[in-house]
Amino acid sequence: MNKTSFLSLGFIALLASCNPSKSIHKIPVPENTFETINVPAKQQEMYLEELQKWPQVDLATDSIPGMSIEKAYEFLADKKGETVIVGVIDSGIDITHEDLKDNVWTNIDEIPNNGKDDDKNGYVDDINGWNFLGGPEGTANPEQLELTRLYAALSKTYDGVSEEEVSESQQKEYVFYKELKAEFNEKNEELQMNVSFFSGLLERISKSDAFAQKELNKSTYSIDELKTLPQDKIDPYLIKVVAAGRSPQEFIEKLQEGKDYYKGQADFNYNLEFNGRKTNDDVTNLSDVPYGNNYVIGSLEDEMHGTHVSGIGFATRNNGAGMNGVAQNVQLLSVRAIPDGDEYDKDVALAIRYAVDNGAKVINMSFGKSYSPNAEWVYDAIKYAEKHDVLLVHAAGNDAKNIDKVNNFPTDAPDKITEIVDNVITIGSITKHYDKNLVSSFSNYGRKNVDIFAPGSEIYSTVPNNEYESIQGTSMAAPAVAGVAALIRSYYPELSASQVKHIIMNSGTKVNFDVLLPGGDETLVAFKDLSVSGSILNAYNALVLANQIVNQK
Repeated sequence: MNKTSFLSLGFIALLASCNPSKSIHKIPVPENTFETINVPAKQQEMYLEELQKWPQVDLATDSIPGMSIEKAYEFLADKKGETVIVGVIDSGIDITHEDLKDNVWTNIDEIPNNGKDDDKNGYVDDINGWNFLGGPEGTANPEQLELTRLYAALSKTYDGVSEEEVSESQQKEYVFYKELKAEFNEKNEELQMNVSFFSGLLERISKSDAFAQKELNKSTYSIDELKTLPQDKIDPYLIKVVAAGRSPQEFIEKLQEGKDYYKGQADFNYNLEFNGRKTNDDVTNLSDVPYGNNYVIGSLEDEMHGTHVSGIGFATRNNGAGMNGVAQNVQLLSVRAIPDGDEYDKDVALAIRYAVDNGAKVINMSFGKSYSPNAEWVYDAIKYAEKHDVLLVHAAGNDAKNIDKVNNFPTDAPDKITEIVDNVITIGSITKHYDKNLVSSFSNYGRKNVDIFAPGSEIYSTVPNNEYESIQGTSMAAPAVAGVAALIRSYYPELSASQVKHIIMNSGTKVNFDVLLPGGDETLVAFKDLSVSGSILNAYNALVLANQIVNQK
């Protein structure tokens, strides 16, 4: 959720934030001159292997809107890159994963596990990164939403208070409280309905399935067999499941997942009494440091987000394991700062600074929220990253909203119009369908505040314990862009963060047809009106443009 208004595509005369240690060439980035690709969407059913690899294929060749990764590596075949440190601010990374372990950053200035801050950076034994969430090794960190935190805090002052009782100086805050209360109650009511629905359906289906198995004396059964049983004992949903050829047991497992998901939100995210903070610091005081620990993995059982994100951009290529990431020549710096719930502004600000101070040239930020009570801390951290020539890649969010109109933090445009920096690129999500269904139905969008779209639906990647899974979100689209950014910074290190941002935007594949507006109401809009660039990520084009700029061709 992050983005900003954009300078005219053709007149970006490099805004280079210079790294104090080396000079950055101020080379202009030309506007997008790559041809629009007009191909029919792939019609045939995709095989499992094709589904797992779709984000990396070439649109012109495969009729699937992938990133042209193999074509990009053919272009780089005779070139040599340098290692780039990539910070991943997320829920934690399984740095022992077979497809990630070879790319993990190691702090060579720190002596492992000696209980000392050898490099004097304020973080003891930060060998592979830092955990700003704290807590015991291998544990999850659920948290409230920022909406819940703000509403709970203001309720202590205004709960039961009428407007007539509020002083003039409190009027603005009181109005904000009423808005929070209305939003919280609406969302909490919807949440409780989902908890009840999944709990009730799970109970009924489980009971009916157990009855059917007992009466038929078998664990699997056909629809014809199910119809021989007393229908008042069989839930209609079970009949639909079996008639559709689905396994009742698998359906029950999915219902349990749904129940657990919504129950978790009720227990933690929307629980006004819950406090998940484990670091004993004052979250309202940015100077209350140090806190946290060096456990950068998180819970291998309950937290997959950071590991999945990391694999998309940075899984080891061609090692015979499950998948290929976008970038090579990378070192993954794990910064654990994003809980199951909403992140604290303090953690985000310090996480950005930590990654910058430890050499990251690209930082992936697949997180966001609607409220940011200490946004100025994050703005300062973003500016700090710009000063040190670091590109921040941020997911646009999954609310199917226009973030030119609704709040989405962190952002580089506090007023939703004017960017305060030029080192942040915000990413929307696309599907594998090169037609009206191109944009993911969940993706946020914005003509001023989303920069470019990238593959984010049905994305196969690493999850903890050496496993792989397909999930979706703008969280998955962001590391695709971060991977391309790392490639550019590896092979063309002369280019600044700002240049890399605009190279990616100005080299994307232009889309000149209408698409369904996210949100599900069947409204068609021009794709070009959903982002600044009006394009989708293309790694090959980005490298060609980077090469042209550096070599002045």
